[in-house]
Amino acid sequence: MIILKSAEEIEKMARACLIVAKTLDRMGDMVKPGITTKEIDRFADGYIRSQNALPAFKGYRGFPASICASLNNEVIHGIPSDRVLKEGDIIGVDLGAYKDGFYGDAAYTFPVGGIDEKAEKLLKITEESLYKGIANARPEKRLTDISCAIQKHVEENGFSVVRAFVGHGIGRELHEDPQVPNFGTPGRGPRLRSGMTLAIEPMVNEGGYEVTILEDGWTAVTLDGGLSAHFEHTILVTSDEPRILTKIG
Repeated sequence: MIILKSAEEIEKMARACLIVAKTLDRMGDMVKPGITTKEIDRFADGYIRSQNALPAFKGYRGFPASICASLNNEVIHGIPSDRVLKEGDIIGVDLGAYKDGFYGDAAYTFPVGGIDEKAEKLLKITEESLYKGIANARPEKRLTDISCAIQKHVEENGFSVVRAFVGHGIGRELHEDPQVPNFGTPGRGPRLRSGMTLAIEPMVNEGGYEVTILEDGWTAVTLDGGLSAHFEHTILVTSDEPRILTKIG
């Protein structure tokens, strides 16, 4: 069941989302060669708690950390560790916050120092595809109009959209209906309505879209070993432009 949010609920949710946005923004200065993913996780945990919120991922279905930190060929759900970031790496950071009964969720893929041209293009196209999807989150549209816009932009630029994982509704629960695929035929699925809150999150591979899960039971990696990028925003469908909740300003 898709749950429409009231004005009061949306503003509570916006506070959780702003904490997520500020956490990711502060990470921009931290992500550099020499830091470990565990140090980034420790920072995120502390900052979220300092804002009188809780890290949404810590303990969720048994996940052991406050962020997902996915390096290079890791697609999503990477577990923070003592791995040290190196020049030329890319790292996707996915995190959530829970405050006043509501969740916020967002992800950003950071370059670590200087990265090569193909990695730069992968990050650029993945982030652009997110905004192509968001632009279709309007009441006159259907759910797969978001999906198709993402897939079209990604594939036109020579990359592939991961199909094993999707975006989702969000609100009082971290994962609500509907699922939001990043691929599909336009004009399908439920009609979008003002008050819907969605976490739109393209995961894009430089090679094929197939993935596999490592022995830790969490980390998804590309089957062919190619790089992967992940960008996500929590958004609100309104009667006008979509509102990005996980954005500063």
